[in-house]
Formats: sequence, C-alpha cells, structure tokens
Amino acid sequence: MSFIDLFADVWDIFVFLFSYFVFWAPFVLGVIAWQLWRRYIQKKWINKINFILLEIQLPRDIRRTPLAMEVMLNALHQTSKGTWWTQLTQGQVMDWFSLELVSLGGNIKFFIRTPDIYKNIIEAAIYSQYPSAEINETPDYTRYLDYTGPGSEWDLWGSEFSLSKPDAYPIKTYVDYGLHREGLKGEEIVDPLTSILEYLGTLNPGEQLWMQIVVRATSKRFYRKGSRRKEDWRVEGEKLVEKIMEKYTDENGKKAAFTSLSKGDQQLIEAIQRNTSKLGFDTGIRIIYWTREHFRVTNVKAILGMLRPFNTKDMNGFDPAWLTGFDYPWQDFKHIRQNARKKRMFRMYKERAWFEKPYQKKPMILNSEELATIFHFPGQVAETPTFGRIESRKGEPPTNLPT
Repeated sequence: MSFIDLFADVWDIFVFLFSYFVFWAPFVLGVIAWQLWRRYIQKKWINKINFILLEIQLPRDIRRTPLAMEVMLNALHQTSKGTWWTQLTQGQVMDWFSLELVSLGGNIKFFIRTPDIYKNIIEAAIYSQYPSAEINETPDYTRYLDYTGPGSEWDLWGSEFSLSKPDAYPIKTYVDYGLHREGLKGEEIVDPLTSILEYLGTLNPGEQLWMQIVVRATSKRFYRKGSRRKEDWRVEGEKLVEKIMEKYTDENGKKAAFTSLSKGDQQLIEAIQRNTSKLGFDTGIRIIYWTREHFRVTNVKAILGMLRPFNTKDMNGFDPAWLTGFDYPWQDFKHIRQNARKKRMFRMYKERAWFEKPYQKKPMILNSEELATIFHFPGQVAETPTFGRIESRKGEPPTNLPT
C-alpha cells in the first residue's frame, strides 16, 4: 500500500467520524444543556429554602420509650415534591431534614435541621411526646469551624456509612433491645445509644464530633418483575422473600407452606415484612471528628465502631462507606486526595447534602423504627455528666402551637 492510499483510507475514516459526530452532536449537546439547566434551577430552588437549626433540651427524668421518638419522626415523612411542572420549570425538590447528635468539647447536644415551614409541625410533634422538653432555634454550629487544607487551625477526619445488606433487611432496633416495654427499671434497660453518649462525653475541649442523619421520605424507585412501573421499597422486600421461598419450591413450582420453612427463614421473612410495613426514609449517615490538638487515632476506631451496637449477623448492619483517609501511602501522593476529601466532606456536612447534585449519593433506606433506634432522647439510664438537661420541669408546651 502506497502512502497516498494510506492517507486516503485515514481521510475516509476521519470524514466518517466527523459526519457521525455532526449528526449526534446536537442530541449530545442538548442532553448536556438540559442537565446543566436542571441543576441550575434546582440549586436556585434550594437556595431559597430557609433552613433553621432547632436544639432540643431534655429534662432529667424522661420516662418515654423510643416509640415516642418513632411517632415524632413520622412527622418528617413529607412526600410532596411538587407537580411535574414545578419540577421541570422551577427545580422543586423534595424537602429533607437532618437529625444531629453533636459533642462540642464533651458537651452533648441534640439538633434537628429543617426548612422553617416545618418548625411548628416539628415542635408540635416533639411536645406531644416530650411535654417537658425545650426547643430553641439556634445558630448553626458548623459556621464556627472551617477546614481550608494543611495548616488549618482544626483538622478533621470523617466517614460516611452504608448498610451491609439490601435495605429491606432490618438492623437491630430498640424493640430487639426490649426498650419498647413500659415500666422497665434502670437495671433492666440496655440502651445502645448510651454507649455513644458516654463516648461523646469523653471528648476534650479541643475536640468535637458531629454526627448527622440526613433523611427524607423514600421515593418510588424499585421495579416489580414484569412491570415498568416504579414502586416503593416494599417491592425490594417482596423480592427478598420470594428468593428465600425459592429454596422451598418443588419441580412443579409449588411453594411450601410457611410453617414448613426452617425457623431461621421464618424469622427472616417476618423481620423483612415487619421492616417494610413501616414508613421508609431515604437516609445518609455522616460523622466528622475535629481536633485542634494531637490527633487521637483511638477516636477514629471509636467512630468506626459507633454504629456497631445496631448490627446483627443474620440481618443488617452499618459499614463505613466513604472515608477521608487512605490505608496506604501510595494511594495518595502527598495527601492531595485526602485534603480534597476533607474539604468535600466538610462542605457536604455543612450543607446537609445527600440527595441533590453536585453532592448526590445513593441513600440507604431506614424505617421510622430504625431511625428512632439510632436517634432518640435517652432516659435516666444516660447519666453522662456533660449531657445537657433541663434542671426544672416545664408544665406545659407553648400555647401558640398549631392544633
């Protein structure tokens, strides 16, 4: 083959690719432009939301089970995300909330971050279950710290968490710990949250730990077999049950009776069905440890084990999913990636971001019982000295709450 023939062949290929690109370019550029426009209007909508931070202070003698918190959390199950028109033209998104457990130098605080339009709803829900609580709107504690890179006054380490199994498998909840029973004596109460509070109370004045649980009502995103219609997470639970039942199906496709299943599979199916019968929440869990002193590696190990009391061997549990650090030095030259992750982790925490771009992540699904297990107000069993409580007992909640 001569040089001229080779050049002709290359030219033909170039012309083909160019014509192919010219044909598809408008479609590709149109999709990119549409995605950028959607992101722009959604960001504009979110910037208009007035978020507020509510601090909840508790009396010393709480005699309510975590079921009270579960009832309160149901008020956060706000499914409205506007019409298709407002979504396309104005960028409306579903509202979300953040449940936060924070230790500021050993002083433990409970917060709920919410759009201001839900303030009265949340206050009414809390006072209905905890009449002696006090709720105050407070400045955002995240504004007082910043991470700008090496040399910052405060250094940070953070981790996000995910479920180790599909969402429909339940974690170990307060019901499994027996906390749903009324009238338990102090020595009979085993509250997994107590160990977390005790650890948070050990932090030094130059240390802080922020834990946020970002939630919103779960959306329909699962497909049933043979259907193109999106359904809620109960479909995922049904698929898991069907998979278990396949082991007990004969050659003719006849399924065995439930009573003929092994005891373990019976319990597993009952747990899945019970789990998906309650309200589900898209959930993201993020923890950041701050220090302006010597970085204590033991705190990293403690954080990675904070959610371990809610794990079960046969059901579900939490695993670290995205960390700011790396295991080996060759994974991160001169800590460039680590510093970038720290900055991103801080921005995501500060914005309570999880569900929308540019910080969109796949959420796990927890139901109201599971959320109430990892975020509830402890009773007398929690005697952490630095856990702020109200000394005097209030008589009634404010009279200006909506009825």
